[in-house]
Amino acid sequence: MVNKEKRNIYLNSLINRNTHMLESIDSKVQKLLLSILYLGEGAKYKSTKSLMLANSNPNIIRLFLKLLKNCYNIDDSKFRVRIQCRYDQNTELIEDYWRDITKINRKQFYPTYVDKRTKGKPTKKKEYRGVCSVQYFSTEIQLELEFLAEAIISKILRAVSSIG
Repeated sequence: MVNKEKRNIYLNSLINRNTHMLESIDSKVQKLLLSILYLGEGAKYKSTKSLMLANSNPNIIRLFLKLLKNCYNIDDSKFRVRIQCRYDQNTELIEDYWRDITKINRKQFYPTYVDKRTKGKPTKKKEYRGVCSVQYFSTEIQLELEFLAEAIISKILRAVSSIG
């Protein structure tokens, strides 16, 4: 119990030390955050005409969609979604779950991909709802986000190398 209390105090101190950074997340910062999120979690295919991000965490999907809509003039009809799930999962329930998370129309969902390699292997984490891949058809946004992410990396690496 003593260790648990120490841990809570430590975690609260981290929150208190960093909360001020969240007070002003303007549109420029949001676009930079979106580019870094896309760099880490998005698919980077130069030959496609879309950007795609896939994740099993619903908050990452929500964040991606929110930032995308805050930073760009988005046409909702250009979204497509594919769900990937395990063999023993109920695809209808999982599709409903991700439709509720994304708020994207049912007719913009591709057929769910069921991983046949998981046949006979029960899902251990009952809260697991598969992976949601969100695709948005815009080469311009894809290239801009990739450029911004690479520019951020270059700038920070140059600053670090000039120090050391």
